[in-house]
Amino acid sequence: MEQQKKNKEFIIRYINALSGVTKTREVMEQYMTDEELLGHILFFDAAFPKYEMFMDEITAEGNRVVVRARFKGCHAGEFNGILPTNRNVEFPFVISYDIENGMIVHHWLIADSMALMEQLGVMNAPA
Repeated sequence: MEQQKKNKEFIIRYINALSGVTKTREVMEQYMTDEELLGHILFFDAAFPKYEMFMDEITAEGNRVVVRARFKGCHAGEFNGILPTNRNVEFPFVISYDIENGMIVHHWLIADSMALMEQLGVMNAPA
């Protein structure tokens, strides 16, 4: 139980350190060795500079921490070929982090990409 509590506190510190600021490799490397996650964060920060993350729920089991959260940002950079719309977006996501030796070593992420595309004006909301 003690390790699970420490892992949750670590993830809370990590998310708070990255939310609402420019994400840099140097800061992220303090929390992770997961290169895929690092690239994902840099990609999204280029399209939605200084995006914020709001945690709604956090659970831990073994060396895994799962966070249900919301992404909030302004589309100010190119995103998958979509030129900046300067629209504000907010959508839910769930991310799972595997932690070893005080570092994020692997993640799994699912996000409501349909809500994102609707808010960017790329697709219409279902009738």
